[in-house]
Amino acid sequence: MEACIELAPLHNPPNLAGIYAVKELMGDIPQVGVFDTAFHQTMPAKAYMYGLPYSLYEKYAIRRYGFHGTSHRYVSHRCCEILGVPYEKQRIISCHLGNGGSIAAIKDGGSVDTSMGMTPVEGLLMGTRAGDLDAGVISFIMEKENIGPQTINTLVNKHSGLLGLSGVSSDMREVQSAMRAGNERSKLAFDVFEYRIKKYIGSYAAALGGVDILVFTGGIGENHAITREIVCTDMEFMGIELDKDKNNQAIGEEGIISTENSKVTVMVVPTDEEFMIASDTMDIIQKK
Repeated sequence: MEACIELAPLHNPPNLAGIYAVKELMGDIPQVGVFDTAFHQTMPAKAYMYGLPYSLYEKYAIRRYGFHGTSHRYVSHRCCEILGVPYEKQRIISCHLGNGGSIAAIKDGGSVDTSMGMTPVEGLLMGTRAGDLDAGVISFIMEKENIGPQTINTLVNKHSGLLGLSGVSSDMREVQSAMRAGNERSKLAFDVFEYRIKKYIGSYAAALGGVDILVFTGGIGENHAITREIVCTDMEFMGIELDKDKNNQAIGEEGIISTENSKVTVMVVPTDEEFMIASDTMDIIQKK
């Protein structure tokens, strides 16, 4: 964790502070680190490598790692439990949508691709993160605004996304409220948010060779019926048929929201990352 501080400067130092404090107060009591990136270690090189000189990968481990792995692992397992189907034989697209968001392609029990990259900035439009961005834009802004790496990092992490586009808020509820009041920038932010989700689902369907289960989770994924409806609209060509009544009723609860004739089972599964952390901790301690 100390060696990886520069890869996760916002997360590792406070986590390490907790580890040091527990060690000082409680001695050699076992402590277990459950990493959000672990689930995505099954991704093949063709999914995690960037098109940069290979020497940079060798020197600095620059590659796509992915995040939200604990959540993607839980909901993909749980939806198979609910349906009574074997986890190791399913093609699943898991959509973790909240203030931070990512989508994972899961095949035969392993992650084969995910939308976040070396850092959580890549991928979907999020509350304050820019998501997918032409790398040339970064150097262009730095030159025009005469800013350095720390400032540009703050810009794409803290001042972009829904907040940056709407100028209203990073909270989807407030963006929607402004949109209903006629705020055009909020409407634009909402449209970009929905479009990127749909685009990733389509690309991952191609990567998986088809989809058996599409699952929504996270604060928006679990509670925002309109997002699920818009994302699933005009997706019948992929075998996705949404039952609007079921979708509108599935607020924060487990449930199937696709029609009986839908070739793809669409579900809502509230995530439980705490359970996965506790389960992993128990497994590791029992093996010691």
